[in-house]
Amino acid sequence: MTSFGYTVGFVMVVLSRQQLFTETTITVVLPLLAQPSIGNFGRGARLWGVVLLANLVGTLFAASFCTYAPVLSPELRAEMIEVNRHLLGHPWFDMLFKAIAAGFLIAAMVWLLPGAESGQFSVIVMTTYLISAGGFMHIIAGSMEAFMLVQNGVISAWPMITDFLIPVLLGNIIGGTALFALLAYAQVMKEI
Repeated sequence: MTSFGYTVGFVMVVLSRQQLFTETTITVVLPLLAQPSIGNFGRGARLWGVVLLANLVGTLFAASFCTYAPVLSPELRAEMIEVNRHLLGHPWFDMLFKAIAAGFLIAAMVWLLPGAESGQFSVIVMTTYLISAGGFMHIIAGSMEAFMLVQNGVISAWPMITDFLIPVLLGNIIGGTALFALLAYAQVMKEI
């Protein structure tokens, strides 16, 4: 049941046309592959940086709200912290590979959405359910969990950055970019 709960945030963000960092892989990479240049690389990196920073600020706010605002019962907050502990104890390369799978699935979701029309809700739920059920790692959803662990004294900030944020960010980029966006580019390169 937790896996379906994981999908709620994705449904809200994607259907409200907000921008997840991992959704931008195709939008950033396809123009770069079509016309590779330092300028296009710089524009893509800037877009990624802005979206990633905005997403992380949003998840930091959400974690702070859940930790410090009187909206959750102490029991619910304790359960959330317990559920979030799944981030701990994974070797660095396990995190990287779990994030590659999640990056690929989110990029696939973005690729599927335009053709899904009235089935977009189902595509989002199915794809993000697979991420949760598979124990894969997503930089944005996971950062809310990681920030909450830091704010509640379970881990400190530096290990959260080095053992979670860095490998998961790299894995999501590899999965969404190298694996999926390159495949997508090969499919549409003559049309661009």
